[in-house]
Amino acid sequence: MDFFKKHPIVTNLLLIAACGFLLIVAAMFWLDVWTAHGKVQVVPDVHAMTIPEAERVLRGSNLQGEVVDSVYDTAIARGSVVEQVPPAGNRVKPGRTVYLTINAFSPRRITLPDLVGSSLRQARASLESMGFKDIREVRVPSDYRDLVLAIKSMGVTLRAGTKLPLSSTIVIEVGEGYSAAVKAADDDDTITMLSEDEWDSIIDNAENEY
Repeated sequence: MDFFKKHPIVTNLLLIAACGFLLIVAAMFWLDVWTAHGKVQVVPDVHAMTIPEAERVLRGSNLQGEVVDSVYDTAIARGSVVEQVPPAGNRVKPGRTVYLTINAFSPRRITLPDLVGSSLRQARASLESMGFKDIREVRVPSDYRDLVLAIKSMGVTLRAGTKLPLSSTIVIEVGEGYSAAVKAADDDDTITMLSEDEWDSIIDNAENEY
């Protein structure tokens, strides 16, 4: 005791060191409790469950569920879980959120852009990039080949801005281009479709003969 009284600076340094050690021990203990160090939870499989069922199962495993995305598949029950992250069987900390993707109750609706006047290739690429699968083409008389003249669904001409389910059948009316039918002088009466250049060549040859 006399030593500490005679050397107060040393006494203060020892007290500071002791307090620092106790603070470090307390912080490590608090971090272990806060991060649930050493505790893990196996993620259950909630695939094909409804949202209420999946949330109940996850709560029973001390986990949380959150719907973050949806898809539409007619082969899967509507409203059921189709994907989960982390996957079933993974070991995670208790209280972790499991992100769920569900099968939507109805197809997602997409706003149709203005495709009239564009090329067939451009229109098809645009529709496919938006997710439409059933895209058909119908050729109609027009001087401009492969020019989109109309977009239809169920026989109705659609305007730009129309919202359609992704499961819709899209019909692209596209120009067939300038052509002429010439009847061949053979027994089977075959009809030959000539391009514009071929037709002009025939006209020019006929004019030269006269």
